Amino acid sequence: MQKTKQWSGERLWGRVGFKKSKAGRQAGEGEMASHCKFWLPKKKRFCANSPLFDSPFCGNHTQRSDAHWIPCPIDPSHSVLEENLQSHLNRCPLLKQAQSLSCQPFYKKGINAGREDEEEEGEEMDVLPKDSIVTSEMKRSAVYAMSAPKFLELIAKIKSVHASICNSIPDSFRIPEACSIWTNRKVDKKLPYQEKHVLQQASILGNLEEFGVLRKASLISNATTEQCDSNRESEMDADVSAVVEFGAGRGYLTQMLADCYGIKKVLLVERKSYKLKADRSLRQKESLVLERLRIDIEDLNLNAVESLQGVGYMAIGKHLCGPATDVTLRCCIRQCSNENTDAQSQASCYLRGLAIATCCHHLCQWKNYINKRYISELGFSKEDFNAISWFTSWAVDADHGAEFSVTNCSAQLEIMLLHSSYRSEKKKGWMESELCGVGDIVRSMQGIDRAALGYMCKDIIDGGRLMWVKAQGLKSELVKYVPSSISPENHLLVASLMIG
Repeated sequence: MQKTKQWSGERLWGRVGFKKSKAGRQAGEGEMASHCKFWLPKKKRFCANSPLFDSPFCGNHTQRSDAHWIPCPIDPSHSVLEENLQSHLNRCPLLKQAQSLSCQPFYKKGINAGREDEEEEGEEMDVLPKDSIVTSEMKRSAVYAMSAPKFLELIAKIKSVHASICNSIPDSFRIPEACSIWTNRKVDKKLPYQEKHVLQQASILGNLEEFGVLRKASLISNATTEQCDSNRESEMDADVSAVVEFGAGRGYLTQMLADCYGIKKVLLVERKSYKLKADRSLRQKESLVLERLRIDIEDLNLNAVESLQGVGYMAIGKHLCGPATDVTLRCCIRQCSNENTDAQSQASCYLRGLAIATCCHHLCQWKNYINKRYISELGFSKEDFNAISWFTSWAVDADHGAEFSVTNCSAQLEIMLLHSSYRSEKKKGWMESELCGVGDIVRSMQGIDRAALGYMCKDIIDGGRLMWVKAQGLKSELVKYVPSSISPENHLLVASLMIG
C-alpha cells in the first residue's frame, strides 16, 4: 500500500511539474516579443538578447547593408562601425592595456616588423600600417589573375629552385630520455595531455639537446655521475640561464622544459590572453622564476627587458605562425648583432641557441620576411613571393597518412608537370586561348600535385630563413622534427652560437 501511495505521489508530482513547465512555456512565448528575432541554427533557438528600439533584432544581428565596418585601430581582431569609431576608441576594452604597454621600456613600435625595401640591414625600421597586410584572399585573387603561361612558368621555376637549393631536409624525430615523464604520462593528471602535442614538444627539446644547446639535468642516482652532470649543468647555467618562449600560448612547451631539464628562469611572450595556462603549475616550482609579457613580438625590444639584463638565454617557439617566425628571428638575432659594438652590450641579453617550429606559411608577408635578398636573387619578385606563400596552404590540405611521402614531392611535381592533362600538346593550344585561366588549371590538378607544390614552397621560404641565420654567424640547421602524420607543419629551425 505504501508503494502504491509513493508511486501515486511521484505520478502526481510529475503531473504538477508538467503543468508548471507548460505554464513556463506559455510565459516564455509571451516574453518572446522582447527578444531578438534572429534564429541561431546551431543552438536551434532565437537569440536571447534584447532588440534595439524600432527593430526586431539586437545590435549584433541588425542588418546594416549601408554601414561600413572597419578594424579597430587598438585591436584589429574586432571591427566597429565607422560612424561609431570615435566613441569606441574611448571605451575599447584593450585601451588601458595598450596605454600601459606603450609606457614599458621594452616596447618599441615595429622594431622587429621589417620594411618593404630592406637592402640595408642596419637602417632604422619604418613602421608600416597594419592595413598593409596582404591577406590570403588577396594572394589568391592575384594568382588567379595571372595568365596561364606565367602561372606555369612560376611553377617550373619553383621546381627548379627547390631542386637546386633545398631538395632534401633531414628527418630528425628525437624523443629524449629526459622527457620520459611526459611521454610515459607520469605528469600531474591535472595538466592537459594530447599525445601529438607532447611528441612535438619533446622532439623540439630533443633536437636542442642533440644540437648541444640544451643539456640533460642530473637525474642519475650514481653519485659520481651525478657530480659530473652537476658540473656540466653549472657550465650550462653560465651560458644559458634563461629561456624565452615566443608565441607561448598557454606555455606547455615551457612546462615540459621546466619539468624535464630544470630551467630556472622563464620568460613567456604572447600577445593574446589565454585560459588554462601553464603559469599556475610553473609558479609552484620553488626554484623557477616566471615572467609573462603580453606584447606583439614585432614590438618587443628584448634587450630592454630588465630580468634578462646580462643573461644568456635560449629562444624557443612551437608553431610561430607566418611572419611571427621572421619577427622572432629579428628580435633574437638582429637586435643582439646590432648592439654588439655598443658600450652597453655587456649589460644586454645574449642568445645562446634557438629552436623555432615554423607554421602557417600562407600568412607570410613580404614586409616581414627576413631574407628578401635571397628571394630576389632566386629571380622571384614580391608578387611571386605572395603567390609562393599562398601555394603553401595546399601542403596541409592533403591526406598525410602512411601512403603520402613528403620526400617524394619533387618526383610527384615533375610527374604533374610532364604528364598532367594541361601539359599535353592538345591542352597547350587551349591554355593559350582566352577561355583558359589559372582557375581551370588549378581545378585540373590532383590534390597530391598541389600538396607537392605546397611543400616545395614551404621549403623555399624556410630555406631563406636558414641561410639568413647562418649569415649572422650561428651554426644552424633546418630539420623535419616530426613525421607529417603527426603534423604537416613539421619544420624546425635550430641554431646555436658558434664557439671557437
